[in-house]
Amino acid sequence: MHIGEMELRFEYVLLALLAGRPLSGYDLRKWVETEGQFLRSRAHHSQIYRLLGRMVVDGWVDYQVDPREGRPDAKVYRLTPVGREALLDWVRSPYDPPSRFQDADFLARFAFAAPLDLEAAIRLLRTELDFRRAQIARNRGRDRSLRFTDPLPELDQRLAREVAEELHRFGAASVDRWVDWLEGMLTMLEERQAQDAAATEGDAR
Repeated sequence: MHIGEMELRFEYVLLALLAGRPLSGYDLRKWVETEGQFLRSRAHHSQIYRLLGRMVVDGWVDYQVDPREGRPDAKVYRLTPVGREALLDWVRSPYDPPSRFQDADFLARFAFAAPLDLEAAIRLLRTELDFRRAQIARNRGRDRSLRFTDPLPELDQRLAREVAEELHRFGAASVDRWVDWLEGMLTMLEERQAQDAAATEGDAR
């Protein structure tokens, strides 16, 4: 299965939501309108139902009709074994960080990988962290001076330089906070991994 690393594939988010419990299309739509808005902008409810239909055809999910008195019957969707494998393939697939940090694909993968596959979540964090550290080292001291040749008369050159510098300061501080957060999460998950390993070793004795 080919999974595009640079773009969030929303069907995997729907699969991940169904990993917790069966849900109706309405339940999934409500999640998209609340929590999901931070992963994908303007996801229309028609897209959700279209994806669910395709996922049924692909064998990733199936459904049961839930009769509801006085209201339209609801289809309640659940993962199939094929859908489970598709979800885990996505969680464990290689991640290629884009130049812009806090990418939607990373955020979705991490949110769902951590409870599904701790090792995959740790690999994801390390990949992102290594990339951002290298990006900072490579770009933080670059020459950012703006040079103008025959600019438009409306262009305020001084203001352009001031705005560019403020944007750089904001971006640099944001990336630094992101790296701090990644480091904290990595420490937390590695500690959890060590605790799980110790508990498994204790049970084996």
